[in-house]
Order: sequence, then structure tokens, then C-alpha cells
Amino acid sequence: MSIDADSDTRPDADVVSFGCRLNAFEAEVMRGHAARAGLKDAIIVNTCAVTTSAERQARQAIRRARRDNPDATIVVTGCAAQVNADSFAAMPEVDHVIGNGDKLKAETFDRLVTDPGMARVVVNDIMSARETAAHLVEGFEGRARAFVEVQQGCDHRCTFCIIPFGRGPSRSAPVADIINQARRLTDAGYGEMVLTGVDLTAYGAERPDLPALGTMVRQLLDAVPDLNRLRLSSIDVAEVDDDLFDLITDEPRLMPHLHLSLQAGDDMILKRMKRRHSRAQAVDFCTAVRKARPEIVFGADLIAGFPTETDAMFENTLALVEDAGLTWLHVFPYSARPGTPAAKMPALPGDVVKARAGRLRAAGDAARDRFLGTCIGGREDVLVERPGLGRTPRYAHVAFDNENAAPGAVIAVTITDTGDGQLRGRID
Repeated sequence: MSIDADSDTRPDADVVSFGCRLNAFEAEVMRGHAARAGLKDAIIVNTCAVTTSAERQARQAIRRARRDNPDATIVVTGCAAQVNADSFAAMPEVDHVIGNGDKLKAETFDRLVTDPGMARVVVNDIMSARETAAHLVEGFEGRARAFVEVQQGCDHRCTFCIIPFGRGPSRSAPVADIINQARRLTDAGYGEMVLTGVDLTAYGAERPDLPALGTMVRQLLDAVPDLNRLRLSSIDVAEVDDDLFDLITDEPRLMPHLHLSLQAGDDMILKRMKRRHSRAQAVDFCTAVRKARPEIVFGADLIAGFPTETDAMFENTLALVEDAGLTWLHVFPYSARPGTPAAKMPALPGDVVKARAGRLRAAGDAARDRFLGTCIGGREDVLVERPGLGRTPRYAHVAFDNENAAPGAVIAVTITDTGDGQLRGRID
């Protein structure tokens, strides 16, 4: 934000968001609530708790925000604030700590403006949450694609994960609300949409009146015919039913790119993580989808150096990159989260964790580059993200030779080369 000391204007609240796509959606909800409430000279830090590194980055951002904006009101929210409220409240730079249960309520932002006696810490029991409210947003600042929250929370208890305690139980948005939001975003000019959730493939499981994810997406696409490009943020292979499998393999408006929550490729480590799929299930799923839709590519989350992981167990995870045919990797060096069962397991030395993460990233880079090489000479419909740069349906970045193409437009690009982990092309 960096306010000019000589300016007599008061800037709107700024939102600094970390972590997942769900946080990106929620940042826009908060931005809208803050604007309607008239909240000025404020910085809202939307934190992530998935790793200790993410929490550390949020703290650094808070200190930097205070240093650069000494008169601003700093509001900290998000998953790390929910599970670790006292530690953020102890930071002298922080004015308010707001939990996940209150950060999306318009009245929270009204109170920040009108109620000088508002409690400094407003963090309630997230496990009592039972509904996902519909939050309509008109657009996403600086983004070519829009994110739509369809599910919130998680009922599973993976041993490494603190997120259920930051997000609460699984709960799904009504289909009519999802359709309404998708229509508004499509009418606003967004050519691509991403459905997000903490445990997206659990959509509808807690409510007998709701369909499962595959059926819901079919209803959405039928109701919004102008929505031409749709993505799923992340899926759990253990929760893919026949309807969702059919949607993935035969719906052309669903982009041929899936991100999988895999975490490991060794059955013993998966068991100790309390994951619900086996290594074979992950490989078989990728094989079956690729057989039905050969052009599809897969991304995956993988954790390096989970407690008790032996060299042989790690090699199984490393081999999963090739065995499952993974293209886009998100590699996380294991980071112990206090309050999780894995934090009590025998930890590996930090240099071992770092080295294994490096090997996984190298395997991911090699897989990515092999895939990019197969794209040369082809023609891609590219969503422009910013001048001269966009993404293909299979999620590859493309640099192209026309910086006048408007962000959000879908343009035809012929791929001529690769470099620096992305494609290069010319506009036809």
C-alpha cells in the first residue's frame, strides 16, 4: 500500500493473501466487504497454515506492512490466524486478529469501521461451522481467471495436516448459488473459472439434498453455456466416483489438466499419513484417465522427507512421478505442524529432507520439460494472464509475441520453442 505522506487521499483496504486458491477467492470477498464498509488505510493479511514456512512468510509480510505503512490498520486472518491466534495477537504490528469463521461476514468489516470497542481478537470455534454461505464477487483483481468456492472444510485427519482445525468440517455450497455466481462472473467477462474447496471431491457428501461433485459440475455447465473453460482446483483420487470420472474424461469444457492430492508414493508412508488411497490406486487412476483422454496432464502435491521415511520409501515416491505420468509437481519439504500426530513421529534430519525435496523437484522439472517438448509445432488456445503471457488448457505457461492481447482473452498461439520452464509461441 505504501501511503504517500503528502497525500490527502485515504486508500482502500489492501489484501495480502497467501496459500491456496480458496484463499484467493476469499481475498476478493474480503476486499468487497472492506470497500462497502468504507474501511480505509487498512492492510488485511490472509494467512496460510499449511506449512511453518507459510506462517513465517505471513509474519514477515506483517512486519514489512507495518514498517512501510506505520499508520495503517493491520488485520490478520486466515488459517494460521485461526489455529494460532495468540501468537499473531502478540505481534505489536497487529491491530486485529479475525478467525476464518468471521472473515467473510460483512458485519465484521462494518464493525472494524464503526465499533471502536471491537475486540482485538475475534476467533471462534471453527468446528461448530455448519454452512458455507454464498459470497458473490464481481471479479478478481489482477487475475484472468475467476475462482468459485463450492466447498469448505475437511472431515479427514491426515496426520501432517492442521487445515481441518483452521477450516472446520466439510460443508458444501448450494448448487443454485454456485450457478448464480458462475453466471455473474461469466457475464463480467471471465473466460475461465476454477472450482475450489478444501476437500473439493467431498462436495455434497454431508448433505443428502446435494449431488456429488461430478453431477454438480454437469448441472453448472448446462446452466451456464457461455462458460467455456472450467478447472477443478485439486482432487482426491480416493473420492472419484463414476460420475466424476466420466466428467473428467468426456467433458471438453473441463480443461485437460488435473491436480491430484497424492502426498507420497509409498504405501507405508501413505498409511502413516492416514491417506485413503494406495500407490496402486493413484497409478491406476492416472492410467485409466489417460487411456480415456490421452491429452490430459496431471499435477500433484508431494511431501518430501515425511517422518520415518526410509531411502527405499522415498524412492517409491520419486518413481511415482514416472509411474503415474505426473507433469506439474508441487513439492513440499516436510514441515512439522504443532498439534498434528506427525509432529510426534521420529523426524528426519533437515539436510535429508532438503535433499529429497531437491530430487523430487528435479524429477518434476524433467517431466515438465519432456511434456513441453511435445507441444512444439502445435496450436494452443491460450488464456492471456498478462501482456505477453498466458496458459494453455493443459496449464503450461506460454510467452508470445504480442503484448497487446488483453488479459482474460483466449487467443490461438502456435508453439515454436520452449525455455525456462515454459512455452514460446506466436499468435496466428
